[in-house]
Amino acid sequence: MELWRTLDRLGRGVAELLKPEQLTPTQYNVLRILRGAPAGLACGEVAGRTINRDPDITRLLDRMERAGLIHRERLASDRRTVITRITPAGTDLLARLDAPVRALHQRQLGHLGEERLQRLRELLHLAG
Repeated sequence: MELWRTLDRLGRGVAELLKPEQLTPTQYNVLRILRGAPAGLACGEVAGRTINRDPDITRLLDRMERAGLIHRERLASDRRTVITRITPAGTDLLARLDAPVRALHQRQLGHLGEERLQRLRELLHLAG
């Protein structure tokens, strides 16, 4: 129960931070994934790397493309494959959010100190 309560509290902080940018935590996660994949990723690869599994990743990507945050294109060599890439607008948005997100994480968990945070990471890795 404590884990769920903590997850909810931490998640609410992130959601509140992203809300003024009209971005959900899942969309933020997708942008971070794509920033780390400059060559782009197929839809299934994006879905497989997300923290929260969105059952309708295609619709999520549709909304993000309409907002100008990502771009998708079919491969000429395999028309079944659609590659998704982050746009300059998406990259700019992430750059603006990097420092505020780091500051939020520091406020939320900084009091634990590096040793306890490392132990927490290890324990969560064992559970997951």
